[in-house]
Amino acid sequence: MILADPFPPSLPAPLEAVLTTRAPMDEDVGPVVELIQADQRRIDPEARVDPEGVRSRLVGLRSWSRRQLVVVPREPVSSAPEVVPVGWICVEDRAAGRSNVQWSVAGHVPHRTELIACLLAWAAEVGGSFARHRGVETTQLNVSVDSRDKDSRTQLAAAGYGRSRSWLHMERPVAPQEATSTPAPRDGVRVRTVHRHESGLPVAQDVRTVHRMLEESFADHFNSYRESFAEFVQRLTEVPGARWDHWWIAEVQQPDGTWWPGGGLVADLMPATARAGEGTYLEYLGVHRSARGLGIAKALLHAAIRDAAQRGRVRVGLEVDADSPTGADGLYRSMGWETTEVTESWHARTEARPSHLLQAEE
Repeated sequence: MILADPFPPSLPAPLEAVLTTRAPMDEDVGPVVELIQADQRRIDPEARVDPEGVRSRLVGLRSWSRRQLVVVPREPVSSAPEVVPVGWICVEDRAAGRSNVQWSVAGHVPHRTELIACLLAWAAEVGGSFARHRGVETTQLNVSVDSRDKDSRTQLAAAGYGRSRSWLHMERPVAPQEATSTPAPRDGVRVRTVHRHESGLPVAQDVRTVHRMLEESFADHFNSYRESFAEFVQRLTEVPGARWDHWWIAEVQQPDGTWWPGGGLVADLMPATARAGEGTYLEYLGVHRSARGLGIAKALLHAAIRDAAQRGRVRVGLEVDADSPTGADGLYRSMGWETTEVTESWHARTEARPSHLLQAEE
């Protein structure tokens, strides 16, 4: 089994003597979960990390669209005979021209700032290789950080990233009576869940419809990068336990009586925390440009609220661009959503990099 990355980060002398990097293994899942959770709890003491989600990203199906490393001591210390990762970085080939970067490094690591700088430089190299494979000249490196995370923001600024956008994370409570009291859609608009086979899997045509709604709805939005249907499907099948009964399609009646899709909503379970009970999280909500102004967004939101109430859930969460020209945050506030936290998108660009292997031939 090949564990070493053929082109690892270049660590400075003080670090190279005590640390090394390698590809993640199954036994790294638990320690990486702890790393990420500890990192998030610097800001949010109640932060929780899904171990199965990390497993899928680290060594499962979702690892195939990512290149990542763990940072480990060169020799185990006497008090910890196992070689446990003290750092991790992941670069996701998200779409043509876009690569997502995520990292966590333990607070006790010596020369931590220098180590993170090395990992971010490696991420730029990886992003450049993704750009080469995609046939584009550059790719955008995208990092999401909590607005209160001064440490990460300082690291990103030093690595050449700039803050590009703010995102509002919003929640609204759900009352039991909303299982029956939510308003119906306007005349000529209806909302339904995707059709499913007896196996529970969604009907292919509905999967394509949702993809089309999301792609064409966000084509004129900030930071929109085209995701092919094949990539969309791969990303869906990578997620453990996808909840197909949390997918909705809004349809608009045409003059000839037929119904055409006008919007789509993809949601998921929001686990309970010490602060609040179980909820529904709205991952993607798109209203097709041809159907704007017909109350599609409200109809989809009411469908999700009604469904959450029927399931006995107590809240619905979502994320929205704070600077969206559509003023979506105003719609959410008018329907009872309030901001609970703010995250920021930090971006840098890296050029396509030539292949190390081809350079070696020369």
